Amino acid sequence: MDTQRLILFFVFGFSLLMLWDAWEKEHRPKPVAQAPTSGAVPTPVAQPQAKAAAAPAPAAAPATQAQVGVPGAAQAASGETITVRTDLMIAEIDTLGGTLKRVELLKHKDARDPSRNLTLLGPEHHYEAQSGLTGEGGPNHRTLWTARPGSTTLGPGAQALEIRLDAQGRDGLAATKLYRFKRDSYVVEVVLEIHNTGAQAVSPYVYFQLTHDGKSSADANAVAATFGAQSFNGFAVYSEEKKFQKVSLTDIDKGKMDFLRQAKDGWFAYVQHYFVAGWVPAAGVSREYAIEKRADGVYAGRALIAAGAIAPGAAAAVAVPLYAGPQEQGRLAAVAPGFDLVVDYGWLTIIAWPLFWLLEKFHGLSGNWGVAIILLTILIKVVFFPLSAASYRSMAKMKLITPRLQKIREMYEHDRQKMNQAMMELYRTEKINPLGGCFPILVQIPVFIALYWVLLAAIELRHAPFVLWIRDLSALDPYYVLPILMTVTMVIQTRLNPVPPDPVQAKVMQFMPFIFSIFFFFFPAGLVLYWLVNNILSILQQWQIQRMFDRDKPAHAKR
Repeated sequence: MDTQRLILFFVFGFSLLMLWDAWEKEHRPKPVAQAPTSGAVPTPVAQPQAKAAAAPAPAAAPATQAQVGVPGAAQAASGETITVRTDLMIAEIDTLGGTLKRVELLKHKDARDPSRNLTLLGPEHHYEAQSGLTGEGGPNHRTLWTARPGSTTLGPGAQALEIRLDAQGRDGLAATKLYRFKRDSYVVEVVLEIHNTGAQAVSPYVYFQLTHDGKSSADANAVAATFGAQSFNGFAVYSEEKKFQKVSLTDIDKGKMDFLRQAKDGWFAYVQHYFVAGWVPAAGVSREYAIEKRADGVYAGRALIAAGAIAPGAAAAVAVPLYAGPQEQGRLAAVAPGFDLVVDYGWLTIIAWPLFWLLEKFHGLSGNWGVAIILLTILIKVVFFPLSAASYRSMAKMKLITPRLQKIREMYEHDRQKMNQAMMELYRTEKINPLGGCFPILVQIPVFIALYWVLLAAIELRHAPFVLWIRDLSALDPYYVLPILMTVTMVIQTRLNPVPPDPVQAKVMQFMPFIFSIFFFFFPAGLVLYWLVNNILSILQQWQIQRMFDRDKPAHAKR
């Protein structure tokens, strides 16, 4: 029996069940969210009573809906939009709130319309990066800010561009918000400078917030519709104490969030397929994380940071970089420790990471991701050569004794016990392990699954061309050439394998390549390319081993 095909068939069948379960969880009706209360938001450590009274926001509750400016609060007059252009992005800042309301990525195209640039932050998903002071007195993302005159375009030769906005609060609090954009960077440094023009000392808190409606991106929807895979869409928190923690939207709906609320390092982000936006406070700065679903259905995650005591006439500044861009591992690793973990490789990350590292190295040599996949396939085949050779030798031996097995089945057709005993005796005589072809395949399956997730999650392969008609290795082959070739190679491999003595099994094996190949019509072109090259190499290897055993066929026949 062709154990290789049977094992893979069951593996993919089980995978389909898992994907169906994931689809059900994603699309089943969600519970109605309750409007959050101020008590549900984590509260920073209370300040001394005298300072708390002087501060514009009570220290005991700095993050209520009114204080942080949850939608529904009174709005100021409409603001103006400042459009910032760099070499990598077009960013729009609204002076109403001094909010980063839109980020368009110039190096990445929209999944639905390749003629347009991809919009990461924007009104489509209520996706914004907000910041300000907590409480009623401090300027926040509901305050009307005033932009200072200056250039809004990163000119040739310039390495950085700064946008400054000013706002006046109550009780002697004023603030300046600085956005610093850099060349060849998706990191936007946001600085809040707080000025105490009052007569008493204050101890304000500042917040840095991300909002999102929770709906999946076009890329995630395309992957789910085409391949049935659900990539993570939600918040993530990282700290040295708890490491990488996902906060799913379902857990937020149920109020069962499990993440570190207070830390002195790390970051928090909103993660979606291929892209991420995250606030990264400096290490050693105490911060408090809060995540909620607001009454309007928009999810909000924020970091609260104490600005410290500010004497009358003095000022303090809190700087927190914002990364808003693609999940390119080289860039992510440079942002902060653990930030590259937002790339979701599933439960086989430990295998996926070195596979992507090798893939990236081969791309550096070839300049083409398709060629890199071919080179990686050859390397994997070389690594597993001893196991594959053992498997093919076992199948070659089985093919030689297939006529004798058929005679045994006919001889003991009505006595299964004697038939099994005779078969086992034949296996011992010929020194054949009937399951010898299974183990090598089982060892390679985790590699196959890990590479599957690498090709789905790696943004480097998004819209990456190979040759001729294949313009996107992360998408389907538009003309199904690779899946058809894959089917042909599977048919050839089946004919090289021993024919099962059981007629029913033999019939199943004849149709197995066609049934199994259906999966590959729904896999990304990059993955089909990997498996096609792997099959071609396997056919050559199996043909050579079979040819070697065919020379010894007369010797076996005499036994």
